[in-house]
Amino acid sequence: MDAALFLPPAEFVRSVEARERPYSPEAARAYTRWLATRHYENFHVVSFLLPKRLHQDFYNVYAYCRWADDLGDEMGDRAESLRLLEWWRGELDAMYQGRATHPVFVALLPTVERCGIPREPFSDLIQAFVQDQTVTRYRDFKELFGYCRYSANPVGRLVLYLCGYSDVERQRLSDATCTALQLANFWQDVTVDLLKDRVYIPLDVLSRHGYTVEELFARSCTPAFREAMREIVERARGLFLEGLPLVGRVDRRLALDIDLFNRGGMRVLDKIEQQGYDVLGVRPAISKAERVGLLLQSLARVAFSRAA
Repeated sequence: MDAALFLPPAEFVRSVEARERPYSPEAARAYTRWLATRHYENFHVVSFLLPKRLHQDFYNVYAYCRWADDLGDEMGDRAESLRLLEWWRGELDAMYQGRATHPVFVALLPTVERCGIPREPFSDLIQAFVQDQTVTRYRDFKELFGYCRYSANPVGRLVLYLCGYSDVERQRLSDATCTALQLANFWQDVTVDLLKDRVYIPLDVLSRHGYTVEELFARSCTPAFREAMREIVERARGLFLEGLPLVGRVDRRLALDIDLFNRGGMRVLDKIEQQGYDVLGVRPAISKAERVGLLLQSLARVAFSRAA
């Protein structure tokens, strides 16, 4: 495959040559591998703890998610994003009908067949990115959890399918963990989302504490805001604890990743609490040293629990 056609999604869709050329399975796998390993999040894409036999499958699923995400957030035009997301949905349907032509779907099709992955989690992710274009406020946690059901929970379910798990109970625990991770990310990135005119803090929570959206956009960290943050941080922490038993119900390698994600997310919540719930002045972040510490703690926890 010509290295010049190794293009990120936003550039790929603008290249007639990239869109129209045929892709062999080998070229398609090379593309998804390149897309996954070039991105800064690749540590989370293929953990060094995953069996090598699963690496390509994870690359393929990640490439699908990366494309959907970029079509939603990187095109610079809401109408164009909506058009391209519907096109992406059509490509997904074509793959499930055995007519894959886009390199991501050419690579993904054998993964879907081998792991028995249904269409729903892939389709749900597209719905989340469509919703990002049309909804910027959430009245209450019910609405916000409805969004997380499309944006976060499918990712955990896809990972479970890739690792050979498809039962309802593990999916339930995974959903709790993924929703908690999504909430922790929202609470960490309140100011980042404000730049996109997005507010993920439920409006009824703000209202209950006597705080307005106008104050939020003014970055006004009042006692009322801190109390609202305290409430939603505790809501996310409860979901992390609800999903934690999943660690003991999967194989050791996946268990370590799940434990690490759980503890990392809860560490973000701890950081928010430690800075007095002021996420408007300082974005809470985990240092590299803390990440290493979390990894070592997770290793010890999983090893001890298995030995016990």
